[in-house]
Amino acid sequence: MNNGLRMNGLHRQSATLARATGRELVWGLRGVSREVARWRKQAEAIPDPELRAAALAALARKRGSIDGAALFWILPRRRNRDLLGVLVAYEVLADYLDCVSERGAGLGIENGRQLHLALVEAVEAGTPISDYYRYHCNGEDGGYARALVSRCRSGCEQLPSYQAVKPFLMRAAAQSGVLGLNHEPDPARREQALREWAKGQVVADQVPVPAEQVPALPGDQIPTLSNEQVWYERAAGSSAWVTVLAMLALAARPSRAVDEGTDNIEVARTYNAYTQWIAPAGAMLDSFADIAEDRASGDHSYVAHYPSMQVATERIGELVRQSRHEAQALPGGVRHSVVLSSMIAFFLSKDAARTPDLRASARELRRAGGPLVALLLPVLRLWRIAYGQRSA
Repeated sequence: MNNGLRMNGLHRQSATLARATGRELVWGLRGVSREVARWRKQAEAIPDPELRAAALAALARKRGSIDGAALFWILPRRRNRDLLGVLVAYEVLADYLDCVSERGAGLGIENGRQLHLALVEAVEAGTPISDYYRYHCNGEDGGYARALVSRCRSGCEQLPSYQAVKPFLMRAAAQSGVLGLNHEPDPARREQALREWAKGQVVADQVPVPAEQVPALPGDQIPTLSNEQVWYERAAGSSAWVTVLAMLALAARPSRAVDEGTDNIEVARTYNAYTQWIAPAGAMLDSFADIAEDRASGDHSYVAHYPSMQVATERIGELVRQSRHEAQALPGGVRHSVVLSSMIAFFLSKDAARTPDLRASARELRRAGGPLVALLLPVLRLWRIAYGQRSA
């Protein structure tokens, strides 16, 4: 019986993947390419050479992240060009700010926090735009950050369910402020700041949902560890801004005036699934694949907070398995499962994840991801070769 259910689920996911691939190849990739070309042209015109270099480097090195963000376009049943434009612009903005913050790490946490205000204001139309470079050494970006923020705002206002989703969207965007702490060069100060931030999120990042509104699924639930044990998972998940992308996708659904209570419960359940499980799983997989590079450069690594690679592999595997469970339980769960499987396969397809030191762990994580991940891995390795993104 369980094998039959699993095979049926895999068939549905494979069918959804085939439809999503068709949508991406026929409509999505061309749209993403147009959007990226537009932002590259504007980045090339940035007056300050350091900011220009950061913008162009982010576009070149993070093309995979941009295509990954655009994949959330498949969550609504109908194509929505405004959604695609917002997803691309938000990802480009986040990658750019991360790069600028990293290069200006010596300017301190206050600078990082100020820069990342843009990620909140990008989805809050109608509010004043801050001076994001207030504490930075140079803010002559030719209006690049402001243009990205404005593109996100105008796109959000065109999404039919934006107002209904906005409270959750703003909540998710506010959590991305943790990005301002990630590049603090002093490890002790960085860890203290991240711990304090995570402690403040213990209650704030969980939206109550009546238990009777959550359907049961086959399989055991994986208990959440204590807050002290998972502070770095909480911070890592918010650093990934995946929940923002999921909320934007929900905002693109047709507006419904029938049962707002039921609709809000669906949004809350999606918010919780991404915040508590899917975003941390993705962030930890990304950190896992980058661990050797981070060690060599001295950059902050979330995976390095685990006491050993064995513990890291076991815990990330738990996050992945529970993420699959949570994704399947959501309305439109097959589509969420395809997005999740694509994200897992994307990180495990990096060349670094196949090095001798990580090969055994990567194999365990691939198994945790399920059969669709195994199906996607060779496809994404070919994609990485085609786009020169083998280690990005």
